[in-house]
Amino acid sequence: MADQYAYSGDDKRPTEIPAIRWEEPPEGPVLVLLDQTRLPVEEVELVCTDAPALVEAIRSLAVRGAPLLGIAGAYGVALAAVRGFDVDEAAVALAGARPTAVNLAVGVRRAQAAHEAALANGGDIRQAAAAALAAARQLHREDAEASGRMAEHGLALLDELLPGGGHRILTHCNTGSLVSGGEGTAFAVALAAHRAGRLRRLWVDETRPLLQGARLTAYEAARSGMAYTLLTDNAAGSLFAAGEVDAVLIGADRITADGSVANKVGSYPLAVLARYHHVPFIVVAPVTTVDPDTPDGASIEVEQRAGHEVTEFVAPQVPVTGAEAGGGIPVAPLGTQAYNPAFDVTPPELVTAIVTEEGAVSPVTAEALAEVCARSRRVSAG
Repeated sequence: MADQYAYSGDDKRPTEIPAIRWEEPPEGPVLVLLDQTRLPVEEVELVCTDAPALVEAIRSLAVRGAPLLGIAGAYGVALAAVRGFDVDEAAVALAGARPTAVNLAVGVRRAQAAHEAALANGGDIRQAAAAALAAARQLHREDAEASGRMAEHGLALLDELLPGGGHRILTHCNTGSLVSGGEGTAFAVALAAHRAGRLRRLWVDETRPLLQGARLTAYEAARSGMAYTLLTDNAAGSLFAAGEVDAVLIGADRITADGSVANKVGSYPLAVLARYHHVPFIVVAPVTTVDPDTPDGASIEVEQRAGHEVTEFVAPQVPVTGAEAGGGIPVAPLGTQAYNPAFDVTPPELVTAIVTEEGAVSPVTAEALAEVCARSRRVSAG
């Protein structure tokens, strides 16, 4: 593998940041990622030439966000196929890179199935690779379209729940164009409210681990000209108590069959606060994030991240090949053990609505989610 970093000095990127793209230079096809670990300090692109490089990018959170992980997984299978590597081996490695995010495995399976179908129908290796790439590109297009529809449905729901506009929205983690083929999930709804003149304030949780709200959501909000304010995760309660939050909008990494929502750690406490203060708690995610094979929240494998992310302060920096994890400024005594789950799970009874590209589900029940998934399959088949 020969990953490369290329600095882009362009400060005039559009709001829809190209977080991922397929390129075919003379030396062979590559997958180009906007390295999200380097934001907001600098915009740097990471070039992946094979599946192992992409797996590392996924694990390091250089590329992240449920919908985008699905797209990346599909492109990773295509990359292995086009470059003549073992497709099945690449698929296994990619699907296991982030166990909680169901979209990753969905994207991998989709490109892998297209590859297998082409071979089964008598196609050669080149035709099978082309089929995998076509499947990845189609998933990319579909996600962009789904993002637009989620924004429409989400804004309509906000206007129904909070007539009159002037919405003060609290969001958690990062759910904009950095996680999507389009303008995102929950952030896309807030952006639609902003463009319609109905967003008064976007409250941005800094979000552990890796401060993805502070580094990424604030970055996207600033680029979009939105009125936003950053806060520490544990300051959210005081905002609710002061009556400064009209709605909570978050994304999801996995939604189980019963409507339990796995999202970046800190989401569950927000749901509890929202319920106590009678504030709508809305989850925005594409249908691909719904996992009917996982029955409930207790069945979700929650990723545990390295303790040094808690015991040390590490600023974005240029990666050094072979460097050990950590190396930041200690903020806890040497040897301190850290509890650092990447996600928590919110039960369906605390979720006001789940907004998908097929519409909003409220109240959140297993039956309603199953119907949305069935409707999505009928639309896709049609």
